[in-house]
Amino acid sequence: MDATRWLIVLRHAKSDWSDNLPDHDRPLAPRGIRDAPKLGRWLTEAGHVPELVFCSTARRTRETWQRVSDELPAKPSVEYDGDLYGADVGEFLNAVRRTPPDVTTLALVGHEPGVSDLTLHLAGFGEDTREVQVKFPTGAAAVLATTDPWDALTTARLVAFFRPRD
Repeated sequence: MDATRWLIVLRHAKSDWSDNLPDHDRPLAPRGIRDAPKLGRWLTEAGHVPELVFCSTARRTRETWQRVSDELPAKPSVEYDGDLYGADVGEFLNAVRRTPPDVTTLALVGHEPGVSDLTLHLAGFGEDTREVQVKFPTGAAAVLATTDPWDALTTARLVAFFRPRD
């Protein structure tokens, strides 16, 4: 019997556009600073604490992950990956395929439209993914379940979708 694996797809929290900084260097906005810990608390309460995290190198994703992880009961290993900045489905899947087989819960921290594209690519466009189809807001996370091995991930089922306003 195959073990269930959990993939958590996170979009960075709300970023700040007030300074004339390059996109990669934009920090979190005050709302993002408030919202990111909510996601960490929700992941803990829902029992979806990752063992490994692949995070975009953008400042806002790194700051999001730091604030999320501050709320977790255990600190997972984190790899910052420049390929996840502006990643498409293929680039996200390349990261997933590097995941050791003994990891059962993996998190990806990235940007739109890649995070919603990945979620819908794996889970499809059914009624259960309607909220993701409408909008994958900043600070949101999709939790997907699969029995596929990481190196051959092709399908997953959306089991939860967290939005900070919830």
